[in-house]
Amino acid sequence: VHIIAVLAMAGWWLGTGDLRVALNIAAAVLIITCPCALGLAVPAVTTAASGRLFRKGMLIKSATALERLAEIDTVVFDKTGTLTEGVPVPENSAELTGVQAACALALAQASAHPLAAALAKDLTARGIVAAALSDVREQPGCGIEGDHSGTRVRLGRADWVGATGPMPMLTATWFADGEGPPVALRFRDTLRSGALQAVSELRAAGLDVQLLSGDSSAAVAALASEAGIDTVRAGVLPAEKAAHVAALSDAGRKVLMVGDGLNDTAALAAAHVSISPASGLDAARV
Repeated sequence: VHIIAVLAMAGWWLGTGDLRVALNIAAAVLIITCPCALGLAVPAVTTAASGRLFRKGMLIKSATALERLAEIDTVVFDKTGTLTEGVPVPENSAELTGVQAACALALAQASAHPLAAALAKDLTARGIVAAALSDVREQPGCGIEGDHSGTRVRLGRADWVGATGPMPMLTATWFADGEGPPVALRFRDTLRSGALQAVSELRAAGLDVQLLSGDSSAAVAALASEAGIDTVRAGVLPAEKAAHVAALSDAGRKVLMVGDGLNDTAALAAAHVSISPASGLDAARV
C-alpha cells in the first residue's frame, strides 16, 4: 500500500508539477486502501506525545488538549502563583496589634489563598496564637471573614473590607476588625523562573498575551511592566475573569487560560484550553 501511494504521488507530481495535489492523491490512496492505519495513527501519536510530556512533568488531562493548544491565538495569565512564585513574604505584619494578629491568623489559617498561607506562616513563626472565631466564611475573589466576640473581622480585598485611599504599590491584603481603619498587609513576591522567557516567546510567536488579576491596579501594573505584558486588567473577581475569557471566545479568539487557584476555576473552564501549574489548587488542576 505504501509503495502504491508513493508511486501515485510520484506520477501526479511528475504529471502536474503540483506537490500539494500529489500529496493529496497519496493520502487518498492510503485512506481508501488502508483506513485502519491512519485511524490508529492519530491516537498513537497523541499517546506518545502525552507520554513524553508526562516524563517532563506535564500531565495532559484531555485527549483533545494538544489539538486545541495548537489553535490558540490569545494567552491569559493569572498573576499570583502563576506568573509569580506564589510564595509571598509579608513585610509589615508587625503593624497588627496582639488581638488583630490573633484574628488575622485565625482567618488566614482557614484559607488556601497564597497570601493567607504566607501570613499564617509568618504570624505563627512570631509566636502568635490564633483567636477563636465563629461563623468563618470565605468569599471567592473577596476574602475570608468570621465573628470574634460579636465583632465581624475580615481579611481580603480593599473594597471588600472597606479600605479607602491610595493603594500600596506592592501586593496587599487588608485586615479589618471594625475598630479603626483597615490595615494593609503588604507582600513581596517574585516572578517565576522562566516567566520572562515564556512571555517573550509567546509574543514572538504572534500570540496576544494578557494579564488578569484580582490584585490592586498598582501591584498588577508593576508586575506586568516587569514581565513585558501590555494588556492588563486588575481588581477582577472570579466571575469577571470568566466573563472576560468568554467575551474573547465570543469574538472568535482561541484562548489559553493559565491559572492556579480557586479564583481561576471558572475562567479555566471557559477557555478553549487551560493550563495550571502543579503548585495550583486541586480545583484548578482538575
